[in-house]
Parts: sequence; C-alpha cells; structure tokens
Amino acid sequence: MLKRERLLVAASLFIVAALAATMTARLALDMRWMVLGDAGWDAPYFIAMFLMWLVMMIAMMLPSAAPAILTFAALPATGGVGTSAFFSAGYLTAWAGFSLMATTAQWLMAEGGWLASPMMIRATPTLAAVLFIVAGLYQLTPLKRACLSGCRSPLSFLLGRFRSGAWGAFRMGLEHGAACVGCCWGLMALLVTAGAMNLLWVAALAAWVLAEKLLPARWRIVETGALAMIVAGVFILLRA
Repeated sequence: MLKRERLLVAASLFIVAALAATMTARLALDMRWMVLGDAGWDAPYFIAMFLMWLVMMIAMMLPSAAPAILTFAALPATGGVGTSAFFSAGYLTAWAGFSLMATTAQWLMAEGGWLASPMMIRATPTLAAVLFIVAGLYQLTPLKRACLSGCRSPLSFLLGRFRSGAWGAFRMGLEHGAACVGCCWGLMALLVTAGAMNLLWVAALAAWVLAEKLLPARWRIVETGALAMIVAGVFILLRA
C-alpha cells in the first residue's frame, strides 16, 4: 500500500509540473497578454504577472522538490496521499511568497527603467551584471550551505521537524519551501538577466537547481556555479 501511495504521489507531481511547464511555454510563446494597457501597472496586470511567476516557479521547482515530497509520503506516520498534498501545498505556498516578491521587484524595476525589455522581463546590462555577482557571492555564504543541506538530505530535515496531521504537514512543507527559497532565490533572480520568459534560460536554471540538490557535494557544483556567475557578472559589467 505504501508503494502504491508513493506511485500516486509521484504521478500527481509529474502531472502538476507538466501542466505548469506547458502553461509557462504557452505564455512565453504568445506574450501579447503582457502588453501594458493605458492603466499601466494596475491591479489586474499585477495579478497576471504574479500568476505568471507562480506558474513558472511550480514548473521549475516542483521537480527538484520531488525527493522531499516522496520521502515525506514514505514516512509511516504521515497519513498517506492526502497529507502529502498538504505538504506539497505548504511547499508551493513558500514559492507563492517568492512570486509575490518577484512581481513587486519587476514592478519597481519597470518603474525605475531597469528593464531593457519589459515584454521579456529582461534587466539592463548593468543590473544583470549586479545580479550575477550578487548571486555568485551568495552561493558561497553559510546561509546558502545551510539551506541546501536541507534540500540534499530531506529525510533528516523532515525527521527534525516532524509534526502530525494535515496542518503539521502543511507547516513542514512550508518550512521546507522556505529553505528551498533561501537556497535558490539568487538563481531565480537570474531569470531576469536573459529574460524571465526565455524558455531556454528557464530550463537551464531549473536543471542547475536540480543538479545542486541531487549531485554529490564533492562535485563542488555550488562553488563552480559561484565562480561562473561572478565572472559573467564582471564580464557584463565591463562591456556595459
């Protein structure tokens, strides 16, 4: 029964991630919906941007969260598929919070003239360089390592914060999502360096996040990425 439940949870994660990826691709391929009206950044436009970020975060981050969600589903005391749904909802709530902050940042960048292409949500070269350097430096901080350790060892993370019931599962998912945001916010900020709706860039960053979480620490992928980001930032800054 436990095996069947894990298969059901895995299938559900695949379906949700696939739907989010399909929707992200459709939004990127037909961006007429992003054209600002006469009202500018009004409430409906802000909500549309927020939903765009949220769908994109689900498509990018849910696959990398699958090990933690499946580990949670395998714990004997969790209560099955329904409780796993609460855990997943908590995880995605954390990324909904990030999406709200990203939308607010996009609005501020648009108002400040820091977007080279509002349609593609692409930053100016100077801002892109700063984002690369900041993201690279953050990769080397103790906070990044602490958050990443929870993603790399989901069982230890879950056992240390275990709570029973649906609300407990939601809180555990929210805490894991918060750790994931703490681990990956710098990488997600790089979306605007090449265009947040650039599908190749979206896929590349999603693959990098997955590699950071799944590959052994001895591969030094975090440190390699940090060096690459800092070098890229300095190169872009010199050209700008």
